[in-house]
Amino acid sequence: MSDSLLGLPLPDAALEAQLANGLAQVEAGLSDAVASDDPFVADASRYLVEAGGKRFRPLLVLLAAQFGDHDAPGVVPAGVVVELTHLATLYHDDVMDEAQLRRGAASANSRWDNSIAILTGDFLFARSSKILADLGPEAVRIQAYTFERLCTGQIRETIGPRDGQDPVQHHIEVIADKTGSLIAASGRYGALMAGASPEHVEILTQFGERIGVAFQLADDLVDITSESMQSGKTPGTDLREGIPTLAGLIALASGDPIDDRLKDLLGRALPDDAEHAEALALLRAHPALMEARKEAHTWADSARELLEGLPDGPARAVLALLCDYVVSRTS
Repeated sequence: MSDSLLGLPLPDAALEAQLANGLAQVEAGLSDAVASDDPFVADASRYLVEAGGKRFRPLLVLLAAQFGDHDAPGVVPAGVVVELTHLATLYHDDVMDEAQLRRGAASANSRWDNSIAILTGDFLFARSSKILADLGPEAVRIQAYTFERLCTGQIRETIGPRDGQDPVQHHIEVIADKTGSLIAASGRYGALMAGASPEHVEILTQFGERIGVAFQLADDLVDITSESMQSGKTPGTDLREGIPTLAGLIALASGDPIDDRLKDLLGRALPDDAEHAEALALLRAHPALMEARKEAHTWADSARELLEGLPDGPARAVLALLCDYVVSRTS
């Protein structure tokens, strides 16, 4: 099974072939989209494209298109759009987080500098907009709404919860904006471009939102529990940088006095290796980790429930498999 199909045991050979072909076309479209006559711009813009990735968002576009005409001309370009948008946000996120690694290699901002990383992200946004212009005004409207949510989520994460707001709820809302919104758009684009019914378009949009939140919650857990760089970054990166994740926020809300040391460590960045290792060990042993895992499963289960409103068949079965995949993966 191809890594681009996430290693899922697909139940239908014909569907597997369609998805593999669609993803190959998306990959070719990405290469075309980041091409530039300027060698430096071309090098910087294709840097993260060539670093690989799960291509989760284009895969969801292709799966959503199975509920209409999956060969419709707008489907593959929509897959390119969502992946370009995702990659653009990664360039910007690494600047915001001052990250040194991305997918196991030097991040763009550390290889070049913050200005180049930001401008390269902007370049990818521009290229995705160029493709969208050919997909019609509704596609542009979806992208504008999604981009608004992406920015809102980043701003809300930066300023933190308002006075009196539950930090855990704030965190979930940030994830819904920063991650759920683009995966929701993936489901919407695929269904819309394929001419699916309005009811199915809405179901697949909501499915994307919910599985997107589950995906990010699980990703944050991998950062805590992985013992190596299998996730593409050093384990405990969020912890070291003082970036709050659900398990840490749950631990901080705990009223147990024995957690005072962990609360002290979680309340700040941890550049010191010994403190970082201590915090990671304490968090791995804390009940908050299990509570965070349960929350990820809750979101995945809620996504699965939506599938009852879709026609039965191989595509729906694969969407159900995605619900298991996002919460059981280890990298």
